[in-house]
Amino acid sequence: MKSVQPATVDGAVAAPPSKSMMLRAVALGALAPGRSRLDNPTYCDDARAVLGAAQALGAEVETRADAVFIAGGGRPRAARIDCGESGLCLRLFAAVAALFAEPLTLTGRGSLLRRPLPGVEETLAALGATATATNGLPPLIVCGPLAGGKATLDGSETSQFLTGLLIALPLLPRDSRLTVNRLVSQPYVELTLRMTRQAGAEIAVSPDGRQYDIRGGAVYRPQQWRIEGDWSGAAFLMAAGALAGRVAVRGLDPESAQADRALLDILPRFGADVENRVGEIVVRRRERRAFAADLTDCPDLAPPLVALAVHAAGRSVLRGARRLLSKESNRAAALTEEFGKLGARIEWRDDELLIDGCGLNGGDAQCHDDHRIAMALAVAALAGGGEVRLAGDECVAKSYPAFFADLERLTRRNP
Repeated sequence: MKSVQPATVDGAVAAPPSKSMMLRAVALGALAPGRSRLDNPTYCDDARAVLGAAQALGAEVETRADAVFIAGGGRPRAARIDCGESGLCLRLFAAVAALFAEPLTLTGRGSLLRRPLPGVEETLAALGATATATNGLPPLIVCGPLAGGKATLDGSETSQFLTGLLIALPLLPRDSRLTVNRLVSQPYVELTLRMTRQAGAEIAVSPDGRQYDIRGGAVYRPQQWRIEGDWSGAAFLMAAGALAGRVAVRGLDPESAQADRALLDILPRFGADVENRVGEIVVRRRERRAFAADLTDCPDLAPPLVALAVHAAGRSVLRGARRLLSKESNRAAALTEEFGKLGARIEWRDDELLIDGCGLNGGDAQCHDDHRIAMALAVAALAGGGEVRLAGDECVAKSYPAFFADLERLTRRNP
């Protein structure tokens, strides 16, 4: 059980490596004949899962402290792909596994087995493969090969399966066209497009972002990727600065395609002072104002934004809250329950979270096996009225294993 005391923060810390970029780079490396290199890797639980998935599909993987080497272009060497608790790993590799003619089972553990697979079976069938889920949930059995062609999918719940298709379909002999309705998390799709195009894919997108024309016949080129800093993990560090002092976060790209870069626009509305220097983002506590934000494209910002909002003067509104229902936990319910135990007033209404800023008390809270719930509670506790004890804090290893060590380095105990 982790204990977090009220404290100020002051210091600098490097952003953790981007999980989103790492997972895409591993998949592209596994499909590229030759040897790819990934510098500044993350070895969080989700990254380890995707490295294992790449090996199951025939890639040779060598890991070092500062780099990962992937020799791709192989054939599956296992019939079972263990995706751990990574939703992106499962949904992305559902499309990649369909490149191969043999049946492959994608499975995992814990919360992943409760996360839905919307449209996966129907879309893969339309593109020439077969897929069988378990009442719409993992495990998922996939058998290719994909033939390509045309398919329509609903993007209203997640863009992760679309990412997998955009990585897999360029490798087919035939051109493909995807029509996507009600797409969410568009910035994550843009990250996928940037990376696949760099590796050799040709993908044209319609002006309204609904149609993707994918030229077949690509052969991915091995790349040397440098994994950029992770805006999702860094959001908690910046929230700590906005609430409790000053934090400089190094290694973030202000021009990144990562969706959670949107925090840069939200923090000033909260009243924080944000300075974008060369090589670092500095966030300082100033005011604590209520604010509104739309989570449709950046649902992972909900936990750090709730941590801010419980300390704001007035009612904050987070729209797009339905995106939180199928994360590692029912994140909207978990945030409402656990912050409520500590005295916060949060109402979940339709597609919105309504947070009345009233501060935070000390007490005991559960992390719901959700890394972002754990980090949000810890950051909010810095500006609270007493010690907060977190049960299940080890779940931060899913995305940011060094979170509590980094937070401790920034912390200056209140007298």
